[in-house]
Amino acid sequence: MTAVTREDELSSGKWRCDADYRNPLDSTVPSPEDRPPLCGEREFAALLEGMVAEFAPRVFAVVQEYGDRVDGRIAAWGIAFADHVEVVDVDGCSRMHLRSPESALRGFSWGRHITARLVWVTRAAATPCDDG
Repeated sequence: MTAVTREDELSSGKWRCDADYRNPLDSTVPSPEDRPPLCGEREFAALLEGMVAEFAPRVFAVVQEYGDRVDGRIAAWGIAFADHVEVVDVDGCSRMHLRSPESALRGFSWGRHITARLVWVTRAAATPCDDG
């Protein structure tokens, strides 16, 4: 038995992108063929960039602190959307869907010696790279 690869499917026409091909998903979205572009490519790219900047979720880390500032480590990363939060531990073993960033802290504190805190990402605090 011969294995069929993606390249075989592409060359056979199964995954065609020519003008005659009709994707079944196209029936669920109105065709934009009769609508002109909103603006030129540069202006459209700038509009998209502004939209992304305005609506981007905030990124934070859940940091575990050992003792009273004896040591610390990043335990998880989070993304705060307007109505919920997604958190993934750095090992990739656990993912949480929560109502607030603070809700993640309970899962990363451990007894009296390890406490968790939120640290919001700020680009200004990043360590400059040394290309020297």
